[in-house]
Amino acid sequence: MSLKPFITENFLLQSEVAQVLYHDYAKDLPIIDYHNHLSPKDIAEELPVNNITKAWLQGDHYKWRGMRANGIEEKYITGASTSEKEKFLKWAETVPYTLRNPLFHWTHLELKAYFGINELLSPKTANGIYEKANAILENKTPAQLLEDMKVEVVCTTDDPTDNLTYHKQIAENDNISTKVLPTFRADALFFINKDNFLSYLQNLEASANLKITTLNDFLSVLDTRIEFFNNHGCRLSDFGVGEALTMVDYNEAEVSKIFTKKLNGSNLSDNEVNKYRSFLFIYLGKKYHEYDWIQQYHLGPIRNNNSLLLDQVGLDAGVDSIGDFPMAEFMSKLFDTLNATNQLAKTITYNLNPSQNEVFATMMGNFQNSDAPGKMQWGSGWWFLDQKDGMEKQLNTLSNMGLLSRFVGMLTDSRSFLSFPRHDYFRRILCNLLAEDVNNGLVPNDIEFLGKMVQDICYNNAVNYFKF
Repeated sequence: MSLKPFITENFLLQSEVAQVLYHDYAKDLPIIDYHNHLSPKDIAEELPVNNITKAWLQGDHYKWRGMRANGIEEKYITGASTSEKEKFLKWAETVPYTLRNPLFHWTHLELKAYFGINELLSPKTANGIYEKANAILENKTPAQLLEDMKVEVVCTTDDPTDNLTYHKQIAENDNISTKVLPTFRADALFFINKDNFLSYLQNLEASANLKITTLNDFLSVLDTRIEFFNNHGCRLSDFGVGEALTMVDYNEAEVSKIFTKKLNGSNLSDNEVNKYRSFLFIYLGKKYHEYDWIQQYHLGPIRNNNSLLLDQVGLDAGVDSIGDFPMAEFMSKLFDTLNATNQLAKTITYNLNPSQNEVFATMMGNFQNSDAPGKMQWGSGWWFLDQKDGMEKQLNTLSNMGLLSRFVGMLTDSRSFLSFPRHDYFRRILCNLLAEDVNNGLVPNDIEFLGKMVQDICYNNAVNYFKF
């Protein structure tokens, strides 16, 4: 029995049909990455990346979790006292133990795509790989890494108070070919029950140069910030609070009183918080529709589970996981309320709990209409589901419950400029999945027809949907 080599040009492509679909139709398409957490500052400053540890391990929760599971001391993961090379060597020590975890695939796809490295990363190869990668990165800026991967558009994740200075610098820089656009990430606006909400309002006031003393002032500031983002090329909003969400009945007068109560320093009841949030969901949803933005909802994580690491490392320590919150009633009431007045924007939802795949897929189908093909999108496998099994289940469920052919495809949701082979990973999985159906006689053996479908999902649908 002959063994198949690893990460070849036909990686994941298990038949001739899959290989034709990938190589002839998917492989060379540009990338539209409509949701990520890349740093616009790093892109704008055009400084060489220099070190693979910073580019690869800094802020990468997936790798951090893998290293912790392998028993690596925290000082080699997030510690300030250890060197970049020491951290890299500890990651190299961990990689062989990630076999069958998506980290194993991603690691070697990235080494191959960016550095031409075909060796497996291990303690034996670590020093050579570290030196070779750093030699390449000392001459590469983040913008050049994006260009190398044919990335046409990236949409970063930005707080409503952001001055978007770096986005403006990028837009005015003719040397940067990738379009870098902001996304209006509204999470902090909903945390009215948090101790730091009033200090956040002060930042919001400063960003708009307006004072907030009433609910109407608050809404005027939001209007100003949304217009500001829109003028800087924003096409998407996002929301991703990790907790149970409830839509309740309210009227604006009582929400105004609730807001004033908070401004006066009083604590709010759960019911008051839910009334405020319900009002804000609808208000923002209508504004997104007015500006023809796409609204995104990332739903389902339970965050900051490990309080010891949270205290030690801070937020985004890599101690979040899948929650089991009910989501159907929240989505139904939110979308129905907006839809009833014809103010439901194009919408993408992402679930973190795979048991809710069919819940999300069927909910989006309730609100499709002639505004746009695939107006209501159930997004690609997100976070812990962003791997081969998760992607295949998402693609299969979407095929059964909706129209796969109208899907807007993959995104990285990443903080790393080395993560774009995830698009290639998705394209290979998609082509192989369709080829399996051809080989099993479940779909016609019409390569031209299927090839167009592949190109649409990987690129064309996103072009037409987002209209960047």
